[in-house]
Amino acid sequence: MKRGKKYRAVREEVDYGKVYSLEEAVQMVKKNAKAAFDETVEVSMRLGVDPRQADQIVRGTVSLPYGTGKTVKVLVLTKGEKEAEAREAGADYVGAEEYIEKIQKGWLDFDAVVATPDMMPQVGKLARILGPRKMMPNPKSGTVTMDVGRVVKEIKAGKIEYRVDRGGNISAPVGKVSFDDEKLLENLNVFFGAIISAKPQAAKGTYIKNAVITSTMGLGYKLNPQRIVLAAK
Repeated sequence: MKRGKKYRAVREEVDYGKVYSLEEAVQMVKKNAKAAFDETVEVSMRLGVDPRQADQIVRGTVSLPYGTGKTVKVLVLTKGEKEAEAREAGADYVGAEEYIEKIQKGWLDFDAVVATPDMMPQVGKLARILGPRKMMPNPKSGTVTMDVGRVVKEIKAGKIEYRVDRGGNISAPVGKVSFDDEKLLENLNVFFGAIISAKPQAAKGTYIKNAVITSTMGLGYKLNPQRIVLAAK
């Protein structure tokens, strides 16, 4: 496969046999982000769990201290007095049946969905659309709630949801390459801390098998799992 000059230049600086410290990896990601836009910094982890077992599913939310750097569009599906609460909190779209119908017709101009419990019988119609996109409201992630104002503010401020996939992997955005090193490191440590705290009791052996940090268009840098655990404490 023929690669571009930028890719080849960056590739020469990466030692694929090396395990980087978190500080080194952040510096390398920022240094070698060559895209013409502000790339997202992402972390991917392989966990020692069996997601086929209900007691080994790793799932939750975490509020990053400095957010993700992305402007998040929030849709709130609700009726009555909660509509005003959602709008006051900064929700981009607020409504009920009209938005459910729009989504069924293909509208997806939003990044997160919050719903009040009374709306869930109707929201269930959207499971096949929102589920694969990881946007289906769920009580476990806090997106099915009567406290819509608080949840909208948290999502806008940088609260993200994580969930292990069928292969035992978890990926999440933790900022932008334009962030200061310190901000990225703090976001990363808070994220790692959340994953470590979410370790299922049924999980045996090594919990964090490997981890990689990268940017949207960049290469990946392997991290030391043991140092991740120590840094997150």
